[in-house]
Amino acid sequence: MRAIRAVFALAILPLRLFSQQPTAVAPAAAVAPHAMQPNDWHRVRTLSAPAMSPDGKRVAVTVTTVVETQNKRHSEIWVVSTAGGTPERWTSPGYESSNPRWSEDGKLMYFTSTRPGGRGSNWAIRLDEPAGEAFQPDSIPTVGTQPRDRSFTIYAVADTTGGRGGRGGRGGFGAPAVAPANLAVPPAGSITKPVDPTRFDGRQIVNFPYKSNGVGFIANSIVPPRPAPRPSQLFMQKRGENKRTQLTNTAYSHRDVVVSPDGKLIAFVADAQLRPDSLVAANADSVSKLPYDRMRDEAPRNDDDIYVIPVAGGEPKKIAALQGSETSIEFSTDSRRIAFISRPGRYKNSALHIIDVAGGAVQNLTNGWQYEPSSFDFLPNGEIAMTATIGGRAALFVVNAKTGVTREAIGGRRMVRGWSWDEKKAKVAFVATNVSRPTELFLADWDGKNERKITAFNDALNSEVVWSDAERFTYPSVGGLTIEGWLMKPYGYVPGKKYPVVLYIHGGPHSQYDEGWFDEFQNLAAAGMMVLYTNPRGSSGYNTEFTYATLGRWGAEDYQDLMKATDIVAARADIDSTRMGVTGGSYGGFMTAWIETKTSRFKAAETDRMIANWVSWYSASDAQGLTEGEFFGKPWENPAMYDTLSPIKYVSKVKTPTLLVQSEEDFRTPMPEAEQWFMSLKKLGVPAEFVRYPRSNHDLSRTGEPWLLVDRLGRIRQWFTYWLKP
Repeated sequence: MRAIRAVFALAILPLRLFSQQPTAVAPAAAVAPHAMQPNDWHRVRTLSAPAMSPDGKRVAVTVTTVVETQNKRHSEIWVVSTAGGTPERWTSPGYESSNPRWSEDGKLMYFTSTRPGGRGSNWAIRLDEPAGEAFQPDSIPTVGTQPRDRSFTIYAVADTTGGRGGRGGRGGFGAPAVAPANLAVPPAGSITKPVDPTRFDGRQIVNFPYKSNGVGFIANSIVPPRPAPRPSQLFMQKRGENKRTQLTNTAYSHRDVVVSPDGKLIAFVADAQLRPDSLVAANADSVSKLPYDRMRDEAPRNDDDIYVIPVAGGEPKKIAALQGSETSIEFSTDSRRIAFISRPGRYKNSALHIIDVAGGAVQNLTNGWQYEPSSFDFLPNGEIAMTATIGGRAALFVVNAKTGVTREAIGGRRMVRGWSWDEKKAKVAFVATNVSRPTELFLADWDGKNERKITAFNDALNSEVVWSDAERFTYPSVGGLTIEGWLMKPYGYVPGKKYPVVLYIHGGPHSQYDEGWFDEFQNLAAAGMMVLYTNPRGSSGYNTEFTYATLGRWGAEDYQDLMKATDIVAARADIDSTRMGVTGGSYGGFMTAWIETKTSRFKAAETDRMIANWVSWYSASDAQGLTEGEFFGKPWENPAMYDTLSPIKYVSKVKTPTLLVQSEEDFRTPMPEAEQWFMSLKKLGVPAEFVRYPRSNHDLSRTGEPWLLVDRLGRIRQWFTYWLKP
């Protein structure tokens, strides 16, 4: 009967399906362990977004597989009991499903899915109905903050009764507000128009920006601009009621709103001077139009402060006024204290602070700590559970809220993501991966005890493919900085034998390599090569000062950090220093080209998503804000830096055979950057090949079409095998 219902559900509504494992990972006949082949990538399962039920009895998680025959990825929601047992698939395999979350009573599991005939993307499954079908609820519970007794919910949304203006964004390169559209149609007010609209299928552009990586070309505005967002106000909704009551009506927005466990106070972050959003936005817009001024733009300032207001009403009271900005505020379990994360300046380390609600001095709980808190929660015993990235790994810490004494509860050499707690904060679920193992779901007590792996989605693959491990090391570099690096040994490593090595350089530059499984490293290690990867200055995960140590100095000390790691590895008895390669993507692509102009010690190179000329890049990219800050202005404001940091200026020095990989729809590092480099190398007689991937953008190596992603892995492997192996 269940099989019949399953078939029926695929045609109509998704059925909650119970299955021990996806078909693709069902136990198979024993296969002799072997080195990774590029096509093994299709078999890796990726787990993400775990969500523990309030009672701590179940964990839901998104499981993404690759359907190789269809050249696509597929996501489903699987659920596993925290008491043990086999995971069960709860969403139909006929649809894409992700982002599980639970109702406060644990009787419904909500998830995101786009299905034919549906209204929007919100779906739910009832837990009180065996093999219940997914349905679309009439409404999704308001996301907000509640007191301990859950008698009401407090949340902040844009005011619908008055006020105008909106706080400006804080940077970043998100998707544009307007979707891609037909740019052959001339926008209203344009001066030129097609002679014959039926014969013109080009693009007419009048707006900037007009393109975005991953989105494409953006429609011209043909309607008046939308009014600026209104300030977000505080609202209350009592339990069991649909009516909401507006609590505030101000010209400024309320952010990071949280209600005290006793239900008496609301805390929020707002402008330090409670200025109207419209004024703050207008000021930011005016400053953004001025030439870059380092003294002005990096000067200390106080953007935000923390306020409290009685739930019953009243004037806001400022309780914490620190230089910089505050985020992620949280009441202690006894409602007497508020913890928060504060960053004193744009290029300064953030820290975890705490203050009495009644007032008093702010206490820095992580004072003197090298790293930065990512998130935190109060535990029932009054301590604080805090997550943080520690260089190339991530961990959960328990912080004494009175003394600041910190101990690591869950960590080790691995990357841990997606922390999810039960309602009592007794258990925590998380997804973890290490260098030699893809992602799985884990469960532990709040203090890190009784940790165990509760899924085995990649176990069958792990038994067939021999993943390489990496040796971690640190080394001193210029300016007294300590740099973290890793050396991955090849498949079938034999002590005493010399191996070629490839230096990998990450993107960003404010990204990082970490202790997680990474397909690109495994790909080259499986082909018999050592893989060297490091986090030079400019990388994230260490502290803000380290991350921004490269401002205005790309290709200087960061280059020396990379070369020092190369020197250390080249001196090893198991490395053949005459057979070294270098590769990287985005910033790593720029740095690979930069290295080619500086030294001929590398016998082969591969540039990915590269930048050859910063002036032409600025004109064609969708990310001008990156260099406006990093290079202290626009090209016409600081032309010397844009010129002297462009590898194309020194291309005549390049002798290294180079493979270039670029995506046709990459609007972050556009195709002409690779074209300049390839043309120059060919004119210089340097061996070079150029691979251009269709239907692909800047994220090909991460989220691109599976077939093209695997093809790229294969070509990189072939290139370095040809030039570095005997």
